[in-house]
Amino acid sequence: QVQLVESGGSLVQAGGSLRLSCAVSGSINSIVHMAWHRQAPGKQRELVAIISTIGGSTNYADSVKGRFTISRDNAKNTVYLQMNSLKPEDTAVYYCYAFVIAGTKSSDYWGQGTQVTVSS
Repeated sequence: QVQLVESGGSLVQAGGSLRLSCAVSGSINSIVHMAWHRQAPGKQRELVAIISTIGGSTNYADSVKGRFTISRDNAKNTVYLQMNSLKPEDTAVYYCYAFVIAGTKSSDYWGQGTQVTVSS
């Protein structure tokens, strides 16, 4: 059973910073890529940032470029999202995502979500 456990969500003032973490556990062969998505109330879930666990290439939503940084620790099967210069519009539930190869199967896995609230 593969599990993703997120941490780091909190209430922060505009202009502040937070770091989210997501650890993948279970019987896995490899993690192909990991990402952070977010969903604000009344809005669709959107991709925030994605990172390849092999080459380390990254990609970001335009709304967070220059403010957020995604990174990973392959030895710990953990991905991080450093969020700086936070804005009220960053308020959302942030979900960790991983595309995992376990045995002969490859599957999508999601974390339970962590709340980030940015006050103005």
